[in-house]
Amino acid sequence: MSHDSDHYVLDVNGVRREVTDSWLGESLLDVLRDRLGLMGTKGACEQGECGSCSVMVDGVLVCSCLVMAASAVDQPIVTIEGIAPVGSPSDVQAAFVEAGAVQCGFCTPGLIMAVHDLLERDVMPSETEIREELAGNVCRCTGYGRIIEAVQRVAVERGRAQ
Repeated sequence: MSHDSDHYVLDVNGVRREVTDSWLGESLLDVLRDRLGLMGTKGACEQGECGSCSVMVDGVLVCSCLVMAASAVDQPIVTIEGIAPVGSPSDVQAAFVEAGAVQCGFCTPGLIMAVHDLLERDVMPSETEIREELAGNVCRCTGYGRIIEAVQRVAVERGRAQ
C-alpha cells in the first residue's frame, strides 16, 4: 500500500519535532506514538469515544485519533509527557496516585489531560460538572469515585494556594 509521504514539523511539549516518513493523512495519535516515540498517549477505540488519546492542540482538548497530524503544524501540542517536568508529577498526577484513582493505567493519561483542561477553565467544579467533563473518558477498572475525589483534592489545594 503506497501513501504520499511528507515531512513537517510539530511543536510538541515546547519542542519542535521533525516528522519524517509519515503520510499526510496519518492521525496525530499515530505520529506521536509511532514517529515521535511519545508512548504516553494511548490508542484504544480510535473513534474518539474513549478519551485515552486526549492531548491539547492549541489549548483545546482533542482526541488525537481524530486529528490529522499534518493539520496540527504551527500549533502547540501538549501530551501527557509535557504536562509536568520529568520526575516531578503535576498536582493532578499526584492526586490520582494519592486517591488510588490509577488502576490498570490505560485511561489515566487521557483522564489527566481532561482534568488539567477542566481545572484551567473551572477552578472549583461541582461533582456533577466533573462527571460531565469526564464523560468522554472511559475507564473500565474504576467506578470513577476515586477519580472524582482526585479532581476535588486538586481543586481544593489550588483554591488554598490562591
